[in-house]
Amino acid sequence: MLRSLYSGVSGMKSFQTKMDVIANNIANVNTTAFKSSRARFQDMLSQTLSSAQEPGENIGGVNPRQVGLGVRVGSIDAMMENGALQPTNRELDFAIEGSGFFAVSSMFDENGLPQEILYTRDGGFFRDSSGNLVNGNGERVLGYIPADKKTGFVDAELDNPTDANLRALTIDDTNDDGEDLQSFTIDGTGTITAVYGDGTSETLGRIAITSFSTPEGLEKRGNNNYSASNNSGDPTYGSAGDAGFGVVRQGFLEMSNVDLANEFTEMVIASRAYSANSRSITTSDEMLQELINLKR
Repeated sequence: MLRSLYSGVSGMKSFQTKMDVIANNIANVNTTAFKSSRARFQDMLSQTLSSAQEPGENIGGVNPRQVGLGVRVGSIDAMMENGALQPTNRELDFAIEGSGFFAVSSMFDENGLPQEILYTRDGGFFRDSSGNLVNGNGERVLGYIPADKKTGFVDAELDNPTDANLRALTIDDTNDDGEDLQSFTIDGTGTITAVYGDGTSETLGRIAITSFSTPEGLEKRGNNNYSASNNSGDPTYGSAGDAGFGVVRQGFLEMSNVDLANEFTEMVIASRAYSANSRSITTSDEMLQELINLKR
């Protein structure tokens, strides 16, 4: 059989995968904090018909003669650029301006330590009936809790934070003195400050922000969540506003970073390339038909 048949098939398969990636990007154009992807191709093994020859005394060098055997998907890259911030004016909507991820979990041990930590840029949070700060999936938002809520954090408490410092954050309706919650705010560092009925304020906690050396290596887990992988590096825990971490903006959500103009352009290219590869298959078929017709 002709090599071009299989080259055309590999091209159609690869551009179908590219089209799958494009369609998923377009489907998530309004998904909060969605990060688009792109498919990149690599040529496959080339068959060497003759090797290169070095120049001789009376003859020049000869380049190798190779015939390519098709194309394959080399990588599907996550584009981790930040999306635009959309104002919502909702007190429990948060966006990270800059780098970093929120940490969430739905599994805890008897000491309140999270057992599986997921990471997200989706800051659409809620308070459940128990006062827990959760996301839309019911996973609890993780952060740091001061030893004394009335005095707040001291400098040493947030030195070198690790996952052992993380706890699920709670905004209770009443404090230890039995005073009812009146209001709460979250500043640019992610610190939650509550005001109670007697006029006193307490620091309930601070939202944890995590960063990775290679955020493109994070594995998508669905529900706008990511998990660490072998290539993302270990998470580094900190607070919003620290060096290398973004700032938390209350009343905003991060929009998808999908560029529709780019996606539709890539869709046209993928469609035409798919058609061209199918044409190479039909042309190869016509050549084989001509060969078969030699014997009548």
